[in-house]
Amino acid sequence: MADEVIRVAGLTHRFDELVAVDGVSFSVSAGEVFSFLGPNGAGKSTVINVLTTLLPMQDGEVVIAGRDLRTEPDHVREAIGIVFQEVTLDRDMTVAETLEFHGRLYGLPREERRTRIDELVALVELEAKHDTLIKYLSGGMKRRLEIARGLMTRPTVLFLDEPTIGLDPQTRARMWDYLRQVNREGTTIFLTTHYMDEADQLSNRIAIIDYGRIVAEGRPYELKNALGQDLIYLETADNARARAVLEGTPNVGAIHEKGGGLLVMVADDGTRVLPHMLDALRTENVAVTGINMKKPSMDDVFIHYTGRELRDERAENVATAVNRAGRH
Repeated sequence: MADEVIRVAGLTHRFDELVAVDGVSFSVSAGEVFSFLGPNGAGKSTVINVLTTLLPMQDGEVVIAGRDLRTEPDHVREAIGIVFQEVTLDRDMTVAETLEFHGRLYGLPREERRTRIDELVALVELEAKHDTLIKYLSGGMKRRLEIARGLMTRPTVLFLDEPTIGLDPQTRARMWDYLRQVNREGTTIFLTTHYMDEADQLSNRIAIIDYGRIVAEGRPYELKNALGQDLIYLETADNARARAVLEGTPNVGAIHEKGGGLLVMVADDGTRVLPHMLDALRTENVAVTGINMKKPSMDDVFIHYTGRELRDERAENVATAVNRAGRH
């Protein structure tokens, strides 16, 4: 990939007998917004923790900003910024002190620190809170400050782990105004989010991981188009029989159970396929009690590739393993 800023090849990570990441490979181009999605326990957090040097490399190859993660982790840290899912601010420091301390940690010269603090406080609209203690900031203000902190070193790649979780829609929208500006200025953004609409609207490309492996990758429109032109939701008197009938109908693709009905992917204009579906069901005396039709969304893509089953057990196993690894 031309101008790639992240290259991951065959990344594998185990916690004892548990294979959390199983031969993952992908690339991210400079200047992209790249979304990395997956259900709980899918291996997503493990990949992020390895890429940001919070977990050690085991098997595979990772190069970030031209630096080999295995042999040059310190240089990788210098090239990245991180906004964690959980708030990691010292509540007894002020906004300015937080940024000043972070700049000193990375060895930024005094004048550069001052310039960057002024720029970033203005970017995230916290000028009025310059000398306010963190404990007096709202949740949205804290997230904006964390983004500013992540940008103090002008990172080549900014990792965002669920950056807008828990925020109201207006604050989420404003947050992405800041991040779009950061991206336009050249920073590559690596995003994880549970908001599928966010990934759809903001990403140049998306990768979906499940059970430790990449199961889909592409541009948002490519992933949606792969599901078909339309999705038709049917409620019937007998979903099992309806499914058996529809599986033999022309232009009908995958069929999933959803909300007590069937979600049917069709390869042609849904308005053309639907009459044939209804005729086939009527012939087999399967009553249709409800119909809805729509274009595929990223939610549909995510469910198509990962299913709807609960992942709590594996998620807990992975979380326990990660926490245990972090204590060593």
